[in-house]
Amino acid sequence: MQDVVLAMLAKEPAYGYDLRSRLRSALGPLGEAMNAGQIYVTLARLAKAGLVTSQHAEGLPDRPDRRVYALTPAGQQRVAAWLTEVSWPRPDLTEFHLKLVAAAAARLADPVTLVDAQRREVLRRLRDAQRAALERSVDPVVGLLLEGVVLRLRADLEWLEACERMWINRDRTGGTASP
Repeated sequence: MQDVVLAMLAKEPAYGYDLRSRLRSALGPLGEAMNAGQIYVTLARLAKAGLVTSQHAEGLPDRPDRRVYALTPAGQQRVAAWLTEVSWPRPDLTEFHLKLVAAAAARLADPVTLVDAQRREVLRRLRDAQRAALERSVDPVVGLLLEGVVLRLRADLEWLEACERMWINRDRTGGTASP
């Protein structure tokens, strides 16, 4: 969650409420379960780590005062590192989806390029798992686990292909990727 919030701040400084709204929008129905205070806890941790700063902003007559959050140089470096991370199965599907949305919204990276990097990592892991599963000396119980890993990685590849198609079509039709 921290990296997603940082990436969303890379586009522009924002209020906690605005960040929460953008996250909920990016997640659709899955965002409804997000705890309202989670974004503020995350922002406090990021501030304590020196990755964001905040400034007091006076509210309107009918609204309370707010805090505007912005990235520090260390926060910008962390976003850049997160965007190039290609480990799998981490990030989970939700985190990877948010990575694509945040990268596109802030124009930090091309979502199709991020999908391609993840695909290469999944293919590498799939080859390794398939080789291990083909070993004659593998215990059948371990073989069952390896079969599950292979099936999971194949499903992940299919999902990444669906992600790529969506982002390519979105680019062709001139759609925006920001929530």
